[in-house]
Amino acid sequence: MTDKTMTPEEAVSRLHSGMTLGIGGWGSRRKPMALVRALLRSEITDLTVVAYGGPDVGMLAAAGKIRKLVAPFATLDSIPLEPHFRAARQRGAFALTEVDEAMFMWGLHAAANRLPFLPVRAGLGSDVMRVNPGLKTVTSPYEDGETFVAMPALRLDAALVHVNRADRLGNGQYLGPDPYFDDLFCEAADHAYLSCERLVDGFADAVPQTLLVKRHSVTGVVETPNGAHFTSCAPDYGRDEPLQKLYATTPWPQFAERFLHGDEKTYQSAVQAWHEEQR
Repeated sequence: MTDKTMTPEEAVSRLHSGMTLGIGGWGSRRKPMALVRALLRSEITDLTVVAYGGPDVGMLAAAGKIRKLVAPFATLDSIPLEPHFRAARQRGAFALTEVDEAMFMWGLHAAANRLPFLPVRAGLGSDVMRVNPGLKTVTSPYEDGETFVAMPALRLDAALVHVNRADRLGNGQYLGPDPYFDDLFCEAADHAYLSCERLVDGFADAVPQTLLVKRHSVTGVVETPNGAHFTSCAPDYGRDEPLQKLYATTPWPQFAERFLHGDEKTYQSAVQAWHEEQR
């Protein structure tokens, strides 16, 4: 057995400019934000980012690290449209491939199963086909003769995901209400880096369905308490709505200067200090 533990910086040191990077979570829920913050501190750029977008996408876009985004949306949940994503997109900072949520899921499934595409009904009759002229359709070879969208595999060079618990071998457990396809992100990637709220010695008493991520698909494990902040990581903590609102309404350079100028410990201290100021 192999101990795969590493720091956020060690995980990010294995990434490189120009790669296709998948980021797990959903909107502003259980995003691997400590790993994203480490990525923001790096020199890595020119990324193709594949995500159910939230502040991960917004921050990387604001920092000029995205060349292309593949996503069905970019939202902060309680704030419908991620404002820094919107600002970057409006100034033409990166290319965008926008697909239906189900198409995105089947793209991950195709990549996880090493298939070039999977047929899906989602997207038919919508503007998805118009805004993505490269998408093709296929016809069923059986008697039904039905037409489907041929959703291409969303193959990833690397993936970043966050769960509630993990062991040193790379097995990951989620304890909240939704897996958010994090297992597919890991299986669709050549290398996956799993951050967690807490390392555990094993999962002898775990409900099997909660053991989402398997060690065979994980390259590195990073223990990062509060590592999804300011997104939620139920049941460990909810979304930090005041800090998220500050992020959404503050010019990026000002927010980055106050909260992202140091390492993860510095970030958590800056957040605590800001909350104390609000009392």
